[in-house]
Amino acid sequence: MLKQLRNLVALPAVEQRAALLDGKQVTYTLKRSSKRRSIGLHIDERGLIVSVPIRSSESWLQSVLKEKARWVVTSLDDWCQKSIPVQTSWADGETIPYLGELLSLRVVHGLFVTPAHRKGNELLVFVANNGCGPADIENAASCWYRREAELLFSERVAYYAPLLNVMPGAVKLSSAKTQWGCCTAKGIVLLNLQLIKLPLRLIDYVVVHELAHLREMNHSAKFWGAVEMVCSDYVELRNELKTISM
Repeated sequence: MLKQLRNLVALPAVEQRAALLDGKQVTYTLKRSSKRRSIGLHIDERGLIVSVPIRSSESWLQSVLKEKARWVVTSLDDWCQKSIPVQTSWADGETIPYLGELLSLRVVHGLFVTPAHRKGNELLVFVANNGCGPADIENAASCWYRREAELLFSERVAYYAPLLNVMPGAVKLSSAKTQWGCCTAKGIVLLNLQLIKLPLRLIDYVVVHELAHLREMNHSAKFWGAVEMVCSDYVELRNELKTISM
C-alpha cells in the first residue's frame, strides 16, 4: 500500500541531499529523469551530481552510493585541489605534480650538472654554482617529466595491449592542447605528456581507450565493450578525466 501511495506522489526532478560516504559528510544534487535506466554519478565544479531513473528505489540509490563512496570522496578531494590555480615559480621548495601526488622541488648547486631525478618525495634538480634562472630549472624538470612519461607509458601499453589482443605500431608523446590521447590510422598511439602528472588510474584509462581504437576506430558499442573488458570502471574514470584541465 505504501509503495502504491509513493507512486502517486510526484517526486521533485531536482533535490539537494546529504550522505555519509566513507566517513565524510557529502552534499549532492539528486536528479530524476524518465529517460534514465541506471544510476550515474558525476563530479564537476558544482560537486557530486547523482542522476537516477524517475522511479528508482531508495535502497538502490543507497547501495550505489555505498559502493562508490571511496571514489566519490577521492574525486571530490582531487577536484578541490585542481580547482585552485597554481602558478609554478620553479624555485627551491616549490611543489610540482607527479602521478596524482606532489613532489617538492629541490635545487642543488654544484660543479657538475646532472639530470634531475626523484628521491623519495623530492625532485632533485642540479644546477651550476654560477647560478641559473627559473627557465633553466623548468627545462630540467620538463626533461625529467619526459623521461618518466616515456618509460611509464611504454610499460602501461605493454601491459594492456596483450589484454586487448592488439599491438600498436609505436607509442609516442604528444603535446596536444585538447587531447589526452590519440590513435592514428597507422596504429600509432599518442599519449599526452601532461598525463604523467595525473593518477595512474587515469593514465591507464587513456592507454586502454587508445589501444581499444586499434580494434574499433570509432566510439561504437563494440569500442566501449572492448574498453570495459579490461577497465570495468571506465565510466567513472572518463567522467573524472573530464573535470581536469590540461
